[in-house]
Amino acid sequence: MAESNLELTGTATVHITADVEVGVTFGKNVRVWRWSHIMPGAVLGDWVKIGEHVHIGPNVKIGNGVKIQNGAQIFEGVVIEDDVYIGPGACFTNIRKPRSSRPNNKFLQTIVKKGASIGANATIVCGVTIGENAMVGAGCVVNKDIPPNVTVVGNPARVVRQPKVFL
Repeated sequence: MAESNLELTGTATVHITADVEVGVTFGKNVRVWRWSHIMPGAVLGDWVKIGEHVHIGPNVKIGNGVKIQNGAQIFEGVVIEDDVYIGPGACFTNIRKPRSSRPNNKFLQTIVKKGASIGANATIVCGVTIGENAMVGAGCVVNKDIPPNVTVVGNPARVVRQPKVFL
């Protein structure tokens, strides 16, 4: 039987190649896979699963039951509520007008509400709220708030499916 490359930290299971910095708060039964990087001040709720090559920036808040797929980039200023799915390669920005010559450390908050799903390779521009149970299609560029219970696709993201209303 092969030796495991995962190490147990309390109730968290962290792959030996993952870089979890001092000051990260883990909930119960968190799993962190290969080559992921979690920065100080990040808070991970219970039953969070983090795939390979994921970056979680400082002070990011992640709720219970969240699944973050391989290659996602979640930068400071992001709050992810419970039961959210983040697809592979999804990227959250935190500065609207970045400039290398004039660094800006005023990060705009982005909120992903409970039960939302973000498709593969979607880009979420900072300062938006993605509504409860909203579905963001693969490759979307989200640059404005998304209402609850809708499906959005495209660049820029546009609503293609509204919730059904039963009278």
